[in-house]
Amino acid sequence: MTFSQQTVLITGSSSGIGEACALAFAGSAVRLILAARRVERLQQLATQLQAKGAEVLTLELDVRDLAAVEQSLGTLEGPWAEVDILINNAGLSRGLEPIQEGRYADWDEMLDTNVKGLLHVTRTLAPAMVARKRGQIINIGSIAGREVYPGGAVYCASKHAVHAITQGLRMDLNGTGVRVSTVDPGLVHTEFSQVRFHGDHQRAEKTYQHMTPLSAADVAATVVWVASRPAHVNAAEILLLPTDQATCGIVHRQPTNHE
Repeated sequence: MTFSQQTVLITGSSSGIGEACALAFAGSAVRLILAARRVERLQQLATQLQAKGAEVLTLELDVRDLAAVEQSLGTLEGPWAEVDILINNAGLSRGLEPIQEGRYADWDEMLDTNVKGLLHVTRTLAPAMVARKRGQIINIGSIAGREVYPGGAVYCASKHAVHAITQGLRMDLNGTGVRVSTVDPGLVHTEFSQVRFHGDHQRAEKTYQHMTPLSAADVAATVVWVASRPAHVNAAEILLLPTDQATCGIVHRQPTNHE
């Protein structure tokens, strides 16, 4: 399957998996709509991609803001208005405290971004896909949408919701020609843990210590593979783990000799 002349919209594309997806799709003659809150980083990425010949449109967008989503995505013009592939990547985790010590602000940010933000974008773009009888929605989930671990109840709940929404959306869109998939990574070395620990770099790096995590590029390559299946094939759910990881809580770590 070729992506030539298709339009791909990626939320949360200013860093991490979203940025890697933009880089991975850029060599396939697609139009890229890059949406994120950090507009300066978006523009830097766009400049990099345009230098390679990619067509890029950047949108400063907070997916939590329904009015902004409807305004930004509902007023796209020309070929940009027909989004063929939506990658719902915007998401984050905050904190690792047990529920009795959790922060309401952290919970609101996770649920509003990971769940409601995904719904805002999907609800805005899906009707046009249905009308055209083609399209694909790829949600970036997590192994945390399949398991739960101590201190992660609310984040895991948000990703369980993504998993449920993906399954329900696939049912709702059955027969329309629109495919719905999810790619659920395990440990990926991105800014994820720094965001979770509110910028504590040392604590964040311990998440990936003594093991080999996935890279954002590993996840992006999988997303591109899912999107590249023939129209009659839907790679519905992919759990993507580093070889060193078996479950959320079972990770093989091999300390160096001097530690």
